[in-house]
Amino acid sequence: MGKAESYLDEVLGAFPFGAPVVGAVRFGQGHINDTFVVHTQPEDRCCRRFILQRMSAAAFKHPDELMENIIGVTEYLGREIERSGGDRERETLRVIRPGNGEPYYTDRDGGAWRLYPFVEGTVCCQSAETPELFAASGRAFGHFQRLLQGYPAQTLHETIPHFHDTEDRLAKLRAAVRADKLGRSPECREEIAFVEERAADCSVALRALREGLLPLRVTHNDTKLNNVLMDQATGAGICIIDLDTVMPGLSINDFGDSIRFGANHSAEDETDLGKVNLDVGLFDVYTRAFLEGAGGTLTEAEIEYLPWGAKLMTLECGIRFLTDYLEGDVYFHINRERQNLDRCRTQFKLVRDMEEHWDELTEIVKKYR
Repeated sequence: MGKAESYLDEVLGAFPFGAPVVGAVRFGQGHINDTFVVHTQPEDRCCRRFILQRMSAAAFKHPDELMENIIGVTEYLGREIERSGGDRERETLRVIRPGNGEPYYTDRDGGAWRLYPFVEGTVCCQSAETPELFAASGRAFGHFQRLLQGYPAQTLHETIPHFHDTEDRLAKLRAAVRADKLGRSPECREEIAFVEERAADCSVALRALREGLLPLRVTHNDTKLNNVLMDQATGAGICIIDLDTVMPGLSINDFGDSIRFGANHSAEDETDLGKVNLDVGLFDVYTRAFLEGAGGTLTEAEIEYLPWGAKLMTLECGIRFLTDYLEGDVYFHINRERQNLDRCRTQFKLVRDMEEHWDELTEIVKKYR
């Protein structure tokens, strides 16, 4: 029995399910939190399901702050969805408090658990197999920005400090290069030089934020396709999930992380860089959908900086992989030697592709602004 499973009886007894629990099994493909789907059987209707999660103590040191963010954002989303005539039970998550009324349940050894209703009639996709699917995710993340435009972003906690602080990521890389505790820097000379040639780029978005050109917004900060629930009947992206990294941030980062993840057709650790290429067509598809979803709520500067969001999120991710490789693969899980270095190289290949297609990317943005 896994460690999380050993607490299930205790935890299941702490939440008001409203019907007898008939089963709880591991669910999904996440690697951070322990996630279970709980089945209950009401007397007068079909089985009702819930998502139960033990939050990772390693990733999230302050569950009070984490859940304060999530409850604040989901309750705000619910009100906005109802105001626009939507279905808040399907279009946003809802935190179900344990019987003691707290935001989450603390087990006998201090583990933090939370509960959501299961959003029925949806699917979670791991890759954008069609342009339409990629567009659906873009429209959903743009809509997320629109719904939260009035939320006071500065009131949110930083659940992971400096998460998308590219200047800080650069500083950490330089520190890892200086320490070179495993003697790996000689084989990474080209990658280190690649970053240093773009050191000034690491300040572009943050400088625009400091100067007031880009506004601080509520951002998701992990806008992969699998963090959108798709309606089984219509194919539309209807509910944004995995809200652990909802923090104050830049809208261009949410846009950019989606491009980094979805506008190419290679594996993240592809060793043949000839197979790693930016798909400009998918950039076009996503840009149009994201701006449609945002519904005119982004500023002119935010729209203008969208290509920078794509480049900086990809560069930052490559820097993180490179830093972890130099430090001994202590953060990102690896299945083979040099995997993090290969991951770094794929990201830098995408950055180079973005630079080569920069004029096309800016023209696409202009076309839809």
